[in-house]
Amino acid sequence: MTDLAEKLIMRHEGLRLKPYRCSAGRLSIGYGRNLEDNGISQDEALQLLRHDLAAARETLDELGLELDPVRQAVLLDMLYNLGAVRFRRFRFMLQAVRQGDFERAAREMLDSLWSHQVGMRAVKLAEMMRSGKVSDSVFLDTKG
Repeated sequence: MTDLAEKLIMRHEGLRLKPYRCSAGRLSIGYGRNLEDNGISQDEALQLLRHDLAAARETLDELGLELDPVRQAVLLDMLYNLGAVRFRRFRFMLQAVRQGDFERAAREMLDSLWSHQVGMRAVKLAEMMRSGKVSDSVFLDTKG
């Protein structure tokens, strides 16, 4: 019975991979998932994060950047936030990373529109890039 219901819903709702407004005006996605009333579960949010993080890892691999785990995490965080296209525009930062000049890479991170947009997140990530260490303050608040 569930298989039949699934097939009916898929047929009637159709698949949309980007958010859209349904006929009732509700923000929806997928096979008519009402995001406004139902949202997503924590498990679904984690699944989406892991999917996007895997794509970010592929981008780092394409760029040939082999780094220690802390600096790799910094770049993955930036990639996740910026998307691959905007991340690749950090040419001078990426050049500094390739050369192992993490001080300059950190400066390049902070000398950007992105830094002004994300505030303390950029400051903390730049310090991690510079030092190669995770400071205790990174996890003290959820926004920075």
